[in-house]
Amino acid sequence: MSSLKDKIDSSNLPKHIAIIMDGNGRWAAERGFDRVIGHQHGVTSVREITEVAAEIGIEYLTLYTFSTENWSRPQYEVDALMELLVDTIEKETPTLNKNNIRLMAIGDISRMPGNAEEKLKRCIHQTSKNTGLTLVLALSYSSRWEITNALKNISKEIEAGKLKTGEINDELISNHLTTKGIPDPDLLIRTSGEVRISNFLLWQIAYTELYFTNTHWPAFRQESFYEAIIEFQKRDRRFGK
Repeated sequence: MSSLKDKIDSSNLPKHIAIIMDGNGRWAAERGFDRVIGHQHGVTSVREITEVAAEIGIEYLTLYTFSTENWSRPQYEVDALMELLVDTIEKETPTLNKNNIRLMAIGDISRMPGNAEEKLKRCIHQTSKNTGLTLVLALSYSSRWEITNALKNISKEIEAGKLKTGEINDELISNHLTTKGIPDPDLLIRTSGEVRISNFLLWQIAYTELYFTNTHWPAFRQESFYEAIIEFQKRDRRFGK
């Protein structure tokens, strides 16, 4: 069976792909399931897309896993999401190591339940020496929180005399974000038909190519991923020039 993978130009791959994984709840509702079932099926998509990204040579994959706004969802759903996250991270650590995938996390991790934060940090440590794909989970993350936090830290350095106002530039701000050391995304994918950014990587996506698809995240699999990359490769990136 032919695959869209054959149409991908391996010499023009996006170095960093970010994904807003939207539509778990709607996918479940359309099938008469509880929203939590949608999140469970969404994990399968995470697993498949991560493995495919590693296989074809993507260097960074950032997944918008849990936003700061998600804390306001019904408590049962938040609890289920956290439990699912912890179980998945624990179960997938050997697979990440097998596939040479390094795990990182960005966001206000301190807000997560103790057991979730502990297991997340353990997996990050256990995969830290891997040299293949870097999988970045955006957890308890929002871009406005990130930028506000960066400005607070820069202000503290100015007050302490470690930094002068005239030294503030794009690079300095980037180095105070949680994505320090991670290249800006080349391609941002959003599933489920919504055409907005939802407070995700606002600073980092200044020149990122945006790709929107009506496919709900639980139904977004490797062929959908290949399609997004092919569309990316058709575009002329001028970076404002």
